[in-house]
Amino acid sequence: MDATAYVRDIALAARRAASQLALSTAAVRDGALRACAAAIRAQAGALQQANRQDLARSGELGLSEAMIDRLRLTPARIEAMAAALEQIAAQSDPVGQTISASNRPNGMRVEKRRVPIGVIGIIFESRPNVTADAAALCLKSGNACILRGGKEALHSNLAIASVLRQGLASAGLDQAAVTMIDNVDREIVTAMCRAEGLIDLLVPRGGEALIRAVTQAATIPVIKHYAGNCHVYVHAEADLEMARRIVLNAKCQRPGVCNAMETLLVDQAVAETFLPQVLSALDQAGVELRCCPRCRPALAAAGLDQLAAKIKDAAEQDWRTEYLDLVLAVRVVDSLDQAVEHINAYGSAHTDAIVTRSIAAAERFVKAVDSSSVMVNVSTRFSDGGEYGLGAEVGISTDKLHARGPMGAEDLTTYKWIVTGEGQLRG
Repeated sequence: MDATAYVRDIALAARRAASQLALSTAAVRDGALRACAAAIRAQAGALQQANRQDLARSGELGLSEAMIDRLRLTPARIEAMAAALEQIAAQSDPVGQTISASNRPNGMRVEKRRVPIGVIGIIFESRPNVTADAAALCLKSGNACILRGGKEALHSNLAIASVLRQGLASAGLDQAAVTMIDNVDREIVTAMCRAEGLIDLLVPRGGEALIRAVTQAATIPVIKHYAGNCHVYVHAEADLEMARRIVLNAKCQRPGVCNAMETLLVDQAVAETFLPQVLSALDQAGVELRCCPRCRPALAAAGLDQLAAKIKDAAEQDWRTEYLDLVLAVRVVDSLDQAVEHINAYGSAHTDAIVTRSIAAAERFVKAVDSSSVMVNVSTRFSDGGEYGLGAEVGISTDKLHARGPMGAEDLTTYKWIVTGEGQLRG
């Protein structure tokens, strides 16, 4: 198969659909989103059946438990997909919003207005809900999308995309506005990366290897995050019971996702009190602990010799690792500034949290940590488009240009300058 020609044909159809979307009203696009939500609910059984086909192949593909969890579509997750579409439909329309406007001395009006980007390619792994989330956000923002999922979720992705295209058709929109590529050949990804003039933006979602491969191959703009090496820092003035709950949630609630905590930093002022509590709780939850040498004395002082013997010594690489599993690196730090230094040195600029009662400490942490999401007294697991009120996210960006953090519909727009006058001439 000629992958370049294959992608070109799909992209040309998507560009035609994007032109239609750019002229569509918000009411039409929102109606299509509600129709898609209704279709997802009506065909939930078919979606689960398709998902079972993928789950049946998970052992053959050697998927980890975390990957299988990402792949699985439960009734609750299918309902969450439908609800997210309705939430996105209820949001204000980002297309056509005036960002700024001014009247010039010569009478011209200069306006900066939001417009769709055009055709967005989204390359992702494992999580079939990305199909619905990404398509919905692209539709809301007036963009066509080309979706390429992983082979492990092929049946699920195709089934969801088919349902979404039915919703588009019922609203009178071109079904090519949402295209799920049905070929898992890696050459398709390469062709998408080089589709200059056809695809306007790529958003890769998945493991670091996938994202780096896309970024290195691309000749078109890419927005991405490489890894989710997220931290929780327990400050000297933390509410320790709150900190314990946050740490357990951030690590254990769903360890295989990019906003799960991977490193716990504990201020030396509370280490002797806090570490025995939290490390015991994490151990009971099945977490493998990789700790700095300063952790053991706190456990020994608390009489937890068995746990002290069980924990592993953290190596340098542990501070850099996104485990995506029930494994946690733990370090005792001397101060807030040392915690910030550690996060900025080893983190991935994704999501980092402080637990503290001190407003001054929280403000210093927020200003000093160079991450796309900085949390104060909440779990890192809230770094998510749905939790931020975006309805869903097309991806999370740790880049600093165009978009940062969870990307909603507004982040899938660009802008144009519109200048209106009455015959003004430049002298």
